[in-house]
Amino acid sequence: MLTQVRAFVADKKRMKRITGGLGGLLARAEDAGLFDRAPAFIRDYHRDYPGLAELEAGYADVRRECEALVGLRHRMVDVENMAGKYTSGGIHAIAWKAFMFKSYHFIEENCARAPQTSKLLRNIPGLYTAFFSVLDGGQYITPHWGYWKGFLRYHLGVIIPKNNEDRACWLRVNPNADDETHDKSLIEQGEKYWWKEGEGVMFDDTFLHDAKNGSSDVRVILWLDIRRKMPLYLQALNTMVLEIAHRTPAIAAVRKNAVLRKL
Repeated sequence: MLTQVRAFVADKKRMKRITGGLGGLLARAEDAGLFDRAPAFIRDYHRDYPGLAELEAGYADVRRECEALVGLRHRMVDVENMAGKYTSGGIHAIAWKAFMFKSYHFIEENCARAPQTSKLLRNIPGLYTAFFSVLDGGQYITPHWGYWKGFLRYHLGVIIPKNNEDRACWLRVNPNADDETHDKSLIEQGEKYWWKEGEGVMFDDTFLHDAKNGSSDVRVILWLDIRRKMPLYLQALNTMVLEIAHRTPAIAAVRKNAVLRKL
């Protein structure tokens, strides 16, 4: 156990050094206009991120396979436990489940349960993470900043209670809240997006954001982390860091823990 704890602490320090310094480099490159700064929500993304239009066109298959899996959500991993100590507590400590397709590598045991969705995901270049994010009714994901500007996050609305006609399920992003101030109250000045079934949206996870399922029913989105488009010399750096980060014990733990549990 002591060895595991030491490995955990060493790994966190190592990744903080890597992502901290290089993350600042990417932020400065963005400030210098070397790649586009994202708005709160990106809706025109099909040209730059191939495979997403086909994913959305296949929504009916994604929905059908998701509906079958939602009935098994008691066997899905809690997001809080997805990577053991790496994801315990904090924003994850709510009624939030995940059915993971890919965490650097595809998880073939899970992919076999949703073959059409998996087929569509395999055709998306630069995809590092993919899972059904299953959030119970009445749950709130508190404001936070993501960790790496070399990603863009994509959400596809899959099962949205009443298709959000009452605007109970939302994602909120404030692209102007500096994470160095740690003032999470600035989320109140953010822009809201209400998920729609079959509709996708992208955003920069490093912006301050929160989310809520204000309905009494389960809400499911398909959550993807995709390597961000940027100049080749920055993309080489970005790809290198992502390769290092996704070979850590935390990511290996995700793949192990995310396999749908047997009865």
